[in-house]
Amino acid sequence: MKKKIIRISTVPMSLSGLLTGQLKYMTNYFEVVGISSKGGDKLQNVSNQENIRTIPVELKRQISPINDLITVWKLYKVLKKEKPFIVHSITPKAGLLGMIASKFAGVPHRLHTFTGLIFPTKRGFIKKLLISTDKILCSCATQIYPEGQGIKNDLINYKITSKPLKIIANGNVNGININHYNSNNFDENFISNLKKEFSISEKDYVFVFIGRLVKDKGINELISAFNELNSNLENTKLLLVGDYEHDLDPLKKKTLNIIKTNKNIISTGWVEDVRPYFKISNLLVFPSYREGFPNVVMQAGAMGLASIVTDINGANEIIIPNKNGIIIPSMNKDKLKQAMLSFYNNEIIINSKTCRELIVNRYEQSILWKAQLNEYNSLK
Repeated sequence: MKKKIIRISTVPMSLSGLLTGQLKYMTNYFEVVGISSKGGDKLQNVSNQENIRTIPVELKRQISPINDLITVWKLYKVLKKEKPFIVHSITPKAGLLGMIASKFAGVPHRLHTFTGLIFPTKRGFIKKLLISTDKILCSCATQIYPEGQGIKNDLINYKITSKPLKIIANGNVNGININHYNSNNFDENFISNLKKEFSISEKDYVFVFIGRLVKDKGINELISAFNELNSNLENTKLLLVGDYEHDLDPLKKKTLNIIKTNKNIISTGWVEDVRPYFKISNLLVFPSYREGFPNVVMQAGAMGLASIVTDINGANEIIIPNKNGIIIPSMNKDKLKQAMLSFYNNEIIINSKTCRELIVNRYEQSILWKAQLNEYNSLK
């Protein structure tokens, strides 16, 4: 009989997106069960996609002591019934509540992967609260996995835990499907038609950002830098691929106005497949304030695209300066503008083949899946 692994995330999109294919791969060796909020049909979609059984338990991202206690109790009852060999959580709230419930339920191996830390960018009471909750999480877990070296350093420097911290393979939680993220998947006719759709000419130099359009992603600085750059260089375009979050982390009104009025800024909204937008672009610009291990930078590299990234966790591990991109300080519009101009003027030249090779050799999906499997098999 196969041993049972339960993977827990706050929302089903984390199971289906962050762990695409990995859960199905693990079913060759373990019985795999997914737990997350129902999210309409999304949790069932995870079940269909990964060929695993799923169990809905409502987890709320917001801090809510009463709801969180109820969730811990519900998780405890599920875990007592399921009797898993391993519970492995991902995302902050699922980690905290999942590890507490797992400890009370007597699960022998309680694993959590930190995909990003929120508290380093916070202040005051919220920062202290978030540090405290991460300490509780770690005290309940038996194994802790930072997604990358930057996260590991923060966990050590803030004294979150004294337990051993292990990075799986070269970092990241799922690696990159290098066959999927391959520029050869798109023919010239498709790309030509997509460019026409967005009025992009062959002479245009296209910067692209892919992700949530919020303050913490550095969008205010990006829009300001591009707007100044574009005023002198008309044959430049900026593609913004992603959704706005007006309630949680809104952009400045000035930023929104520039996006609305600058005809060379193209906002596509959320898209199902980001690969064509890499293909029609010259450079990824990713000026985020904080990350765990940003998939979009790896995706861009696999598609042969260089990146400008800020000096933050994960991004500064993926990018090797002047090999597959450059690293600049975060929250610095002038440095960002200068970097964008340097690429435009060919003062920085990055080889597309090298960009892809660096991702393939370090983050190809099978490398990480096998390393994660070896980690599970090492638990007795």
